[in-house]
Amino acid sequence: MIQVSPHGLWVLLLAGAAWGQAGAARPEFDVASLKPVVLDGADTYSANLGTYRNGVLQQTNTTLSECLRFAYDITSDDLVSGPEWIKNKMVRFDTLAKTAPTTPRDQALLMLRSLLDDRFKLVLRREPKTMSYWALTAPGGVHKMAPAQEPAAEGGNRHIPGAIHNKHISMLFLATLIARFTRMPVLDQTGITGFFDVQLDWARENTQSAEPVDGLPITEAVQKQLGLKLERRRGPVEVLVVEHAQKTPVAN
Repeated sequence: MIQVSPHGLWVLLLAGAAWGQAGAARPEFDVASLKPVVLDGADTYSANLGTYRNGVLQQTNTTLSECLRFAYDITSDDLVSGPEWIKNKMVRFDTLAKTAPTTPRDQALLMLRSLLDDRFKLVLRREPKTMSYWALTAPGGVHKMAPAQEPAAEGGNRHIPGAIHNKHISMLFLATLIARFTRMPVLDQTGITGFFDVQLDWARENTQSAEPVDGLPITEAVQKQLGLKLERRRGPVEVLVVEHAQKTPVAN
Protein backbone atom coordinates (compact mmCIF):
# COMPACT_ATOMS: atom_id res chain seq x y z
CA MET A 1 0.00 0.00 0.00
CA ILE A 2 1.24 3.51 -0.82
CA GLN A 3 0.44 6.55 1.27
CA VAL A 4 1.58 10.18 1.40
CA SER A 5 3.30 11.20 4.63
CA PRO A 6 2.65 14.57 6.33
CA HIS A 7 5.88 15.78 4.72
CA GLY A 8 4.67 14.94 1.23
CA LEU A 9 6.95 11.92 0.86
CA TRP A 10 5.72 8.70 -0.63
CA VAL A 11 6.06 5.85 1.83
CA LEU A 12 5.73 2.16 1.06
CA LEU A 13 3.89 0.25 3.78
CA LEU A 14 5.06 -3.32 4.06
CA ALA A 15 2.68 -6.08 5.03
CA GLY A 16 4.48 -9.36 5.59
CA ALA A 17 6.15 -11.21 2.78
CA ALA A 18 4.17 -9.52 0.04
CA TRP A 19 5.77 -6.15 0.85
CA GLY A 20 2.63 -4.36 -0.19
CA GLN A 21 2.03 -6.28 -3.41
CA ALA A 22 -1.72 -6.78 -3.46
CA GLY A 23 -2.87 -10.18 -4.57
CA ALA A 24 0.56 -11.82 -4.31
CA ALA A 25 0.44 -15.34 -2.88
CA ARG A 26 2.33 -15.48 0.40
CA PRO A 27 4.45 -18.55 1.16
CA GLU A 28 3.61 -20.17 4.49
CA PHE A 29 5.02 -22.92 6.69
CA ASP A 30 3.31 -26.29 6.85
CA VAL A 31 3.30 -26.10 10.66
CA ALA A 32 4.22 -23.12 12.85
CA SER A 33 4.19 -22.23 16.54
CA LEU A 34 4.85 -18.69 17.77
CA LYS A 35 4.13 -17.98 21.41
CA PRO A 36 5.16 -15.56 24.17
CA VAL A 37 7.80 -16.70 26.66
CA VAL A 38 6.31 -17.00 30.14
CA LEU A 39 8.66 -15.35 32.65
CA ASP A 40 8.48 -17.07 36.05
CA GLY A 41 11.31 -15.35 37.91
CA ALA A 42 13.58 -18.36 37.51
CA ASP A 43 14.14 -17.66 33.84
CA THR A 44 17.72 -18.05 32.58
CA TYR A 45 18.19 -15.94 29.49
CA SER A 46 19.68 -17.77 26.52
CA ALA A 47 18.61 -16.83 23.02
CA ASN A 48 18.67 -18.44 19.60
CA LEU A 49 18.42 -15.44 17.28
CA GLY A 50 17.52 -17.65 14.33
CA THR A 51 18.49 -20.93 12.72
CA TYR A 52 17.18 -22.68 9.62
CA ARG A 53 18.24 -26.23 8.75
CA ASN A 54 16.55 -29.00 6.79
CA GLY A 55 13.17 -27.29 6.69
CA VAL A 56 13.11 -26.36 10.41
CA LEU A 57 13.24 -22.70 11.44
CA GLN A 58 13.71 -21.88 15.10
CA GLN A 59 14.05 -18.77 17.28
CA THR A 60 14.18 -18.91 21.07
CA ASN A 61 13.80 -16.08 23.60
CA THR A 62 13.77 -13.43 20.87
CA THR A 63 12.29 -9.96 20.94
CA LEU A 64 10.05 -8.92 18.06
CA SER A 65 12.92 -6.78 16.78
CA GLU A 66 15.17 -9.85 16.72
CA CYS A 67 12.45 -11.83 14.92
CA LEU A 68 12.27 -9.14 12.27
CA ARG A 69 16.04 -8.91 11.96
CA PHE A 70 16.26 -12.62 11.12
CA ALA A 71 13.30 -12.47 8.74
CA TYR A 72 14.60 -9.46 6.83
CA ASP A 73 18.38 -10.13 7.01
CA ILE A 74 19.08 -7.09 9.21
CA THR A 75 22.37 -7.04 11.10
CA SER A 76 21.63 -4.67 14.01
CA ASP A 77 18.82 -3.48 16.28
CA ASP A 78 19.80 0.05 15.26
CA LEU A 79 18.32 -0.72 11.84
CA VAL A 80 14.87 -1.50 13.31
CA SER A 81 12.62 1.21 14.76
CA GLY A 82 9.24 1.10 16.48
CA PRO A 83 7.51 0.93 19.88
CA GLU A 84 9.83 0.47 22.87
CA TRP A 85 8.50 -2.99 23.72
CA ILE A 86 9.69 -4.59 20.46
CA LYS A 87 13.29 -4.48 21.81
CA ASN A 88 12.46 -5.10 25.47
CA LYS A 89 14.09 -8.32 26.73
CA MET A 90 11.12 -8.81 29.06
CA VAL A 91 8.85 -9.33 26.03
CA ARG A 92 10.19 -12.39 24.26
CA PHE A 93 8.88 -15.08 21.93
CA ASP A 94 9.63 -18.66 20.86
CA THR A 95 9.15 -19.68 17.24
CA LEU A 96 9.27 -23.18 15.76
CA ALA A 97 8.17 -23.68 12.16
CA LYS A 98 8.52 -26.48 9.62
CA THR A 99 8.41 -26.75 5.84
CA ALA A 100 9.79 -29.16 3.24
CA PRO A 101 13.46 -30.02 3.99
CA THR A 102 14.50 -28.90 0.50
CA THR A 103 13.04 -25.40 0.90
CA PRO A 104 15.76 -22.74 0.32
CA ARG A 105 16.61 -20.38 3.16
CA ASP A 106 15.36 -17.26 1.34
CA GLN A 107 11.98 -18.92 0.82
CA ALA A 108 11.80 -19.93 4.49
CA LEU A 109 12.47 -16.32 5.49
CA LEU A 110 9.56 -15.19 3.31
CA MET A 111 7.44 -17.70 5.22
CA LEU A 112 8.67 -16.21 8.49
CA ARG A 113 7.68 -12.74 7.30
CA SER A 114 4.18 -14.03 6.58
CA LEU A 115 4.02 -15.69 10.01
CA LEU A 116 5.11 -12.52 11.84
CA ASP A 117 2.65 -10.43 9.84
CA ASP A 118 -0.26 -12.77 10.65
CA ARG A 119 0.50 -13.20 14.35
CA PHE A 120 1.46 -9.60 15.20
CA LYS A 121 -0.77 -7.83 12.63
CA LEU A 122 2.27 -5.90 11.44
CA VAL A 123 2.38 -2.69 9.48
CA LEU A 124 5.94 -1.99 8.36
CA ARG A 125 7.71 0.54 6.21
CA ARG A 126 11.25 1.40 5.26
CA GLU A 127 12.81 4.84 5.52
CA PRO A 128 16.34 6.26 5.26
CA LYS A 129 18.06 7.46 8.43
CA THR A 130 21.42 9.20 8.59
CA MET A 131 23.79 7.40 10.98
CA SER A 132 27.34 6.15 11.44
CA TYR A 133 27.98 2.56 10.37
CA TRP A 134 30.62 0.09 9.29
CA ALA A 135 30.71 -0.95 5.64
CA LEU A 136 32.04 -4.50 5.17
CA THR A 137 33.41 -4.74 1.62
CA ALA A 138 35.54 -6.98 -0.58
CA PRO A 139 37.36 -4.75 -3.10
CA GLY A 140 37.45 -6.56 -6.41
CA GLY A 141 35.65 -9.51 -4.85
CA VAL A 142 38.98 -10.77 -3.44
CA HIS A 143 39.32 -12.27 0.05
CA LYS A 144 41.46 -14.70 2.09
CA MET A 145 38.73 -16.89 3.61
CA ALA A 146 38.65 -20.64 3.10
CA PRO A 147 35.37 -22.18 1.94
CA ALA A 148 33.42 -23.95 4.67
CA GLN A 149 33.24 -27.72 4.70
CA GLU A 150 29.94 -29.25 3.65
CA PRO A 151 28.20 -30.53 5.62
CA ALA A 152 29.14 -28.09 8.36
CA ALA A 153 31.48 -29.41 11.04
CA GLU A 154 29.94 -29.68 14.49
CA GLY A 155 31.21 -27.46 17.31
CA GLY A 156 34.32 -25.32 17.48
CA ASN A 157 32.52 -22.00 17.02
CA ARG A 158 33.45 -19.10 19.30
CA HIS A 159 31.76 -15.71 19.31
CA ILE A 160 33.14 -13.45 22.04
CA PRO A 161 34.50 -9.89 22.19
CA GLY A 162 37.87 -10.07 20.43
CA ALA A 163 37.26 -13.33 18.59
CA ILE A 164 34.92 -14.67 15.90
CA HIS A 165 35.75 -18.29 15.10
CA ASN A 166 33.15 -20.01 12.95
CA LYS A 167 33.63 -22.91 10.55
CA HIS A 168 30.45 -22.24 8.55
CA ILE A 169 29.54 -18.56 8.39
CA SER A 170 27.95 -16.28 5.80
CA MET A 171 28.99 -12.67 5.24
CA LEU A 172 25.63 -11.52 6.60
CA PHE A 173 26.16 -13.38 9.89
CA LEU A 174 29.75 -12.12 10.06
CA ALA A 175 28.43 -8.56 9.70
CA THR A 176 25.84 -9.27 12.40
CA LEU A 177 28.51 -10.48 14.84
CA ILE A 178 30.80 -7.52 14.14
CA ALA A 179 27.84 -5.20 14.77
CA ARG A 180 27.18 -6.97 18.08
CA PHE A 181 30.76 -6.52 19.32
CA THR A 182 31.41 -3.00 17.98
CA ARG A 183 27.92 -1.76 18.90
CA MET A 184 27.54 -0.07 15.55
CA PRO A 185 25.48 -1.14 12.51
CA VAL A 186 27.40 -3.12 9.90
CA LEU A 187 26.24 -3.32 6.29
CA ASP A 188 27.35 -6.36 4.29
CA GLN A 189 28.47 -4.87 0.99
CA THR A 190 30.88 -7.67 0.05
CA GLY A 191 28.70 -9.21 -2.64
CA ILE A 192 30.12 -12.57 -1.51
CA THR A 193 27.72 -15.51 -1.20
CA GLY A 194 28.20 -18.91 0.38
CA PHE A 195 29.76 -20.03 3.65
CA PHE A 196 33.33 -19.75 4.92
CA ASP A 197 35.68 -20.86 7.68
CA VAL A 198 36.43 -17.61 9.52
CA GLN A 199 39.04 -17.21 12.25
CA LEU A 200 39.09 -13.53 13.25
CA ASP A 201 40.94 -12.20 16.31
CA TRP A 202 41.32 -8.56 17.31
CA ALA A 203 42.24 -6.44 20.33
CA ARG A 204 39.38 -5.75 22.70
CA GLU A 205 39.10 -2.17 23.88
CA ASN A 206 40.48 -1.83 27.40
CA THR A 207 38.01 0.49 29.08
CA GLN A 208 39.38 -0.17 32.58
CA SER A 209 42.94 0.99 32.00
CA ALA A 210 44.99 3.43 29.95
CA GLU A 211 47.46 0.64 29.18
CA PRO A 212 47.59 -0.45 25.52
CA VAL A 213 46.04 -3.79 24.60
CA ASP A 214 47.66 -6.57 22.60
CA GLY A 215 46.48 -7.38 19.13
CA LEU A 216 45.21 -5.58 16.06
CA PRO A 217 42.32 -3.11 15.88
CA ILE A 218 39.33 -4.83 14.33
CA THR A 219 39.66 -2.91 11.06
CA GLU A 220 43.23 -4.15 10.56
CA ALA A 221 42.36 -7.67 11.70
CA VAL A 222 39.52 -7.92 9.18
CA GLN A 223 41.85 -6.80 6.38
CA LYS A 224 44.90 -8.91 7.27
CA GLN A 225 43.15 -12.09 8.39
CA LEU A 226 40.10 -12.18 6.09
CA GLY A 227 41.17 -10.01 3.16
CA LEU A 228 38.05 -7.86 3.61
CA LYS A 229 37.72 -4.17 4.38
CA LEU A 230 35.82 -2.63 7.29
CA GLU A 231 35.31 1.11 6.83
CA ARG A 232 33.56 3.55 9.11
CA ARG A 233 31.09 5.71 7.19
CA ARG A 234 28.22 8.08 7.81
CA GLY A 235 25.21 8.52 5.59
CA PRO A 236 21.62 7.47 4.92
CA VAL A 237 20.89 3.86 5.88
CA GLU A 238 17.62 2.03 5.29
CA VAL A 239 15.74 1.36 8.54
CA LEU A 240 12.77 -0.99 8.99
CA VAL A 241 10.05 0.90 10.89
CA VAL A 242 7.30 -0.92 12.79
CA GLU A 243 4.23 1.30 12.40
CA HIS A 244 1.94 -1.12 14.21
CA ALA A 245 2.27 -4.46 16.03
CA GLN A 246 0.13 -6.29 18.56
CA LYS A 247 2.10 -6.92 21.73
CA THR A 248 0.27 -10.20 22.26
CA PRO A 249 0.44 -12.33 19.11
CA VAL A 250 -2.54 -14.18 17.75
CA ALA A 251 -2.65 -17.64 19.34
CA ASN A 252 -1.42 -20.70 17.42
